[in-house]
Amino acid sequence: LGGKGRGLSFISTLIHNFNFSEILPNIKIRTPRTSIIGTDEFENFMESNNLHEQVYHEPNYQKVKQLFLEATLSVSLMRKLRRYLKIIEKPLAIRSSSLFEDSLMQPYLLPNNHPDFEIRLKQLSDAIKLVFASIFSPVARGYFQAVNYKIEEEKMAVIIQEVVGNQFEQSYYPHISGVAQSYNFYPFSHMKPEEGFAVIATGLGKYVVEGEKTYRFSPKYPELEINSPHDQLKNSQVHFYAVDMRKNDINLLEGEDAGLVTLDIYEAEKHGTLKHCASVYDPNNDRIVPGLTLQGPRIINFANILKYEYIPLAKTIQIVLDVVKEAMGSPVEIEFAVDLNFDSNYRASFYLLQIKPLIGQAKDYEIEPAKLNKEKIFLYTEKGMGNGRNNNISDIVFVKKETFDKTKTLEMAAEIDKINSKMIASGKKYLLVGPGRWGTRDRFIGIPVNWPQISNAQVIVETSMEDYPLDGSLGSHFFHNVTSMNIGYFTILHTSPTDYINWNLIKHLPVENETRYFKHIKLDKPFDILMDGKKRIAAILI
Repeated sequence: LGGKGRGLSFISTLIHNFNFSEILPNIKIRTPRTSIIGTDEFENFMESNNLHEQVYHEPNYQKVKQLFLEATLSVSLMRKLRRYLKIIEKPLAIRSSSLFEDSLMQPYLLPNNHPDFEIRLKQLSDAIKLVFASIFSPVARGYFQAVNYKIEEEKMAVIIQEVVGNQFEQSYYPHISGVAQSYNFYPFSHMKPEEGFAVIATGLGKYVVEGEKTYRFSPKYPELEINSPHDQLKNSQVHFYAVDMRKNDINLLEGEDAGLVTLDIYEAEKHGTLKHCASVYDPNNDRIVPGLTLQGPRIINFANILKYEYIPLAKTIQIVLDVVKEAMGSPVEIEFAVDLNFDSNYRASFYLLQIKPLIGQAKDYEIEPAKLNKEKIFLYTEKGMGNGRNNNISDIVFVKKETFDKTKTLEMAAEIDKINSKMIASGKKYLLVGPGRWGTRDRFIGIPVNWPQISNAQVIVETSMEDYPLDGSLGSHFFHNVTSMNIGYFTILHTSPTDYINWNLIKHLPVENETRYFKHIKLDKPFDILMDGKKRIAAILI
């Protein structure tokens, strides 16, 4: 079944065997109608179409996709798909469920509304073939290379899932999508790391997992806010993703976004879906007023749900995380969607879409800050992620402050890609430091790299600068890869009274390599990297 498939089977068993309605009587916990194509179909597809030799050494991914589209699925699978499509009329998500790594691609979303049944069937079979082909994408190849895994050993299952949501005019989407983890690497106030966190947004979950402007909260303390009203306004969701129901004839070669449309958040207000999800910013009094009764800028902060419990969402997330964590015996991540339309028993629906263990938590490592040699500390932070000690890294690559320009982050991504390739070629891991969010989709709040472009970084540091604030990265799939490989991930705010980088310790060292935006320095002796995951303290000593 692959990783996601196993997770979904586990969810289904859990829902049928655990009586959630006793603990959560005011919400219905369910899973969307789901079917799984097992890995045997992938192997059969590769063999019967003689694809092994053609694609393993074909560097051009577009050619690989074309080869897969020209190949044929088995007669028995096509017969099942034909029967399946006669029952299912909602939009469909077609996603990968590989044996090894499940975070490499977004699902293909099909409107599934073409009047010609044969075209709908072709769209579904083409999406399945392109999910098969995704194993050979540059991102997947880069990942397998980074973790030293043979691509020939990878096998792909495919999940076909009804998209949660409703149709509004010519678009289809859920009221709320989100991700939650049972371990919070960014607790504040009186939160504890083991209480977890959640990140939610309006519309399809693609918006959440790609690290855009979402709303983050603690399921235990949903009313707690860390940001000022002005900061909330600045960081509020301004657009969302939906299935584009006008595109009944889609070209899947355009990529995973082929069946999607990006809409302004005001469209959701017109649809009536923001009623319980938004508040209004009152600039005259610098305050946020829940609901949409006033005129003014909208802030998507789910106040009616999280503060006034229109539905018990925070409690639901908390309980589901606890139950799943207990059942799996490890910290977990869940993906979910919420339909606010009430059923006949006046309950909204909470759909579990995926669960997976947050693996790779190393043995606890304790740091006593008072015992650290202050003169040797290059970096110190109390916003660290990762566990253990590493003294195998002698290289540091960092963005030069003097040439940093927030409008040139695409050029920076291209430069770090080349530097990372050289590091891979020489077999070196390195420490990477830069302003803003690494891996963001918004190129104005960080450097928009994908995972293979920085795959040899063993420690990743995000910093803020004057006029360049930083909201630490959330639990998107990109960072799931980072945590699963126990890569150190640190945040340094320039306004922090405790966290700092002492650049003076390396400024006299010879430069190994320099580009327009980056500098690479090699030390004679390795850094001593210390990470205390429980206290979230990290220190790098020279």
